Amino acid sequence: MGKRLVPAILLVAVLFLSIAESFIIHPDDLHDEKHLWDLYKRWVRSFNVSRAKAEMLRRFPVFVENVRFIEASNKNGVSFKLQLNAFGDLTNEEFLSIYARYRPDPSAMKNATEVFKYGSYGYTPSSIDWRALGAVTPVKNQLQCGSCWAFSAVAAIEGLNKIQSGRLVSLSEQELVDCDFFEYGCQGGDARKAIYFASMKGGLTTESNYPYFGYQSVCQTTKMGELAARVRGLGLVPSNNEPTLMQAVARQPISVAIAVDATMFQFYSQGVFTGPCGNNLNHAVTIVGYGTTVEGSNYWLVKNSWGTEWGEEGYIKMARDVGGPQGLCGIAMKPAYPV
Repeated sequence: MGKRLVPAILLVAVLFLSIAESFIIHPDDLHDEKHLWDLYKRWVRSFNVSRAKAEMLRRFPVFVENVRFIEASNKNGVSFKLQLNAFGDLTNEEFLSIYARYRPDPSAMKNATEVFKYGSYGYTPSSIDWRALGAVTPVKNQLQCGSCWAFSAVAAIEGLNKIQSGRLVSLSEQELVDCDFFEYGCQGGDARKAIYFASMKGGLTTESNYPYFGYQSVCQTTKMGELAARVRGLGLVPSNNEPTLMQAVARQPISVAIAVDATMFQFYSQGVFTGPCGNNLNHAVTIVGYGTTVEGSNYWLVKNSWGTEWGEEGYIKMARDVGGPQGLCGIAMKPAYPV
């Protein structure tokens, strides 16, 4: 379906070769252009970003604009904080073109294999964290490949596999990137179709058997048959209904699509994210829990695929029960789960 290979050289720009320590901007760093340039060089070293001098000169104004945006936003007293991370010298347009490649497939609705099964469950706990219950693998990094759809689907399958088998196994996103003929590899895809594809072939193999490279390659069909988690179908949570979505998340991690158009999402660091973000779905993630802060803010606990240097060690708390029936950033619009 028109897949295109993404050259490995594209990975060089923002590879996380080591975990950067929390990057702090000091008041003196904003004093003048010289201090800002020193801050930029420190950022390049801290995040192991490969930049030639000419490229740094070209991107320096973008970096400065992002720094000033972060500082201004953090002074506004909102419920969440921003922080300079490995995306520091990318425009929001560049960032979205690389890391937010969810491509909704209208035919996904036809692939559901069961009626939503959690609607009649009586008790729904006030909070749940599937990480604490051992059903979530460590946060992964999609690198410069638009494969968020694969990570969203895999995290949901990993969670269900743990719940039903008692074994937490890291499964292969690369298998989906290379072999799922419904999707477009690093050029994007739909997590719902990825779950359906996994069900068509019976399941997925392990990450260790088919490791992630961050670019699309030829499908290694000999490895596809070594199933580590079985999937027999795709379930859809009714759209635009956060209470029903809550019932589903209480039973297993759920794959969702969200809108991440705002620069605030690019540099999210901690707290309950409240937007703005709209409903233009362009990124796929996995809800792995929900709860309420001590201040009384309801939130969804969301696992992302941009590495542990982003957000709360790779997670984001997104406000729950706000923004109308579609939910904040459209989080309740297209939820799905593996069967």
